[in-house]
Amino acid sequence: MSTGHPVAAVEFSGATQQRFAREVAKYPADQAQSAVMACLAIIQQEMGFVSTGAEESLAAYLGMAPIAVHEVTTFYNMYNQQPTGKFKLNVCTNLPCQLRDGQSALHHLEHKLGISMGQTTADGLFTLQQSECLGACADSPVMLVNDRHMCSFMSNDKLDQLIDGLRASEGQP
Repeated sequence: MSTGHPVAAVEFSGATQQRFAREVAKYPADQAQSAVMACLAIIQQEMGFVSTGAEESLAAYLGMAPIAVHEVTTFYNMYNQQPTGKFKLNVCTNLPCQLRDGQSALHHLEHKLGISMGQTTADGLFTLQQSECLGACADSPVMLVNDRHMCSFMSNDKLDQLIDGLRASEGQP
């Protein structure tokens, strides 16, 4: 986690700290760190991503080592470690999905969006990521949009319709 550069701590608003406190109150007093995932979700909702500075500040708030917070942030796909597009597209490329065109779906999206996996389109609309198992192997290829909406049986035509529909929803051609 150390980059050799000092990390600028993030100062959380009073409202954010109140939300943290509600999560921490769900656990025994000596187990505040159990609220780390919920608090990371709050940070992401409010900031759009979880910066290293936010991890450091959350660690101080919860009384845990910064590396422990970083380990949670980096383990789960749902926490963005840098700003993402308005639509985060996670394509499952785990073995069952690969056997049913998951990798092809990812490559189709890379071509359609003009970006590589892990990148964001210049207009800021789409970030394309691969993900591990999304738990819908029988419906592959599958993808998750913005960590909330599961899309199944994503043929190239369905992928095109999804992208075109999301662009249209933003008033983009």
